[in-house]
Amino acid sequence: MILSHKQIEEIAAAVTHDFNEFFFGKEAEEVRIARATPIDQLAKDYLGLNVSFARLSSDGSICGLTAYADTEYIVEEMGIRRTIPLKRNQVLLDETFIKPGQVRQLCGKRRFTLAHECAHQILFQMESDEVKESCEKKYAARTAYSLRDLKSREDWNEWQANVLGAAILMPQKEIDLAMWYFAGGKTLINYEGRFSYRDRLSLNLICHQLCVSKTAAIIRLRDLGYIEDRPYLEFVDPLEVWA
Repeated sequence: MILSHKQIEEIAAAVTHDFNEFFFGKEAEEVRIARATPIDQLAKDYLGLNVSFARLSSDGSICGLTAYADTEYIVEEMGIRRTIPLKRNQVLLDETFIKPGQVRQLCGKRRFTLAHECAHQILFQMESDEVKESCEKKYAARTAYSLRDLKSREDWNEWQANVLGAAILMPQKEIDLAMWYFAGGKTLINYEGRFSYRDRLSLNLICHQLCVSKTAAIIRLRDLGYIEDRPYLEFVDPLEVWA
């Protein structure tokens, strides 16, 4: 199934609207500040997914995976093969996300990885019966926010899951509210990875409010037209003091 960016945004808006009524109630849409998507509740209580943790790779390259049918996931480390059973509608996240001392540091990455796997499940449910049947007994091992060239259908599926996951984790309505509250509705200027003090502060506040990583926030804000990219040579921060 090939979807346009507009179609993915529409799917995300419909899912988050329905979930918000389910989780917050119909009376929760009054004037308010931006809120983070309760992605754990969306996965478990709304989509009915079983989320658990395990060591998925030796180098940390696999952040999460999900299964559409009962299957197995095989990990090979130092010549030893380890089999992890997977049940239908299960999401498995890498155990590093819950290791002591890393829970807070990796919170944004864990939330995005879970949103990415939720997106795979949502997109799968929209497939035709023929496609669903062909996906039986297969698992979908994913690396969050892969920046690979989109050269195959599998890459396209990853792109769609990344975009839908980001739109669910950072709905446009919440981004609009956050940008109005923390940036005065002004566009942030990105000078090849560097921001002025004011824009950097706004970006940090948005990330904290929505519980997302800076990388995920920048990609989402750029997609929604809230970040303007300029060459680093144009960078001038009026708050920087030179000795």
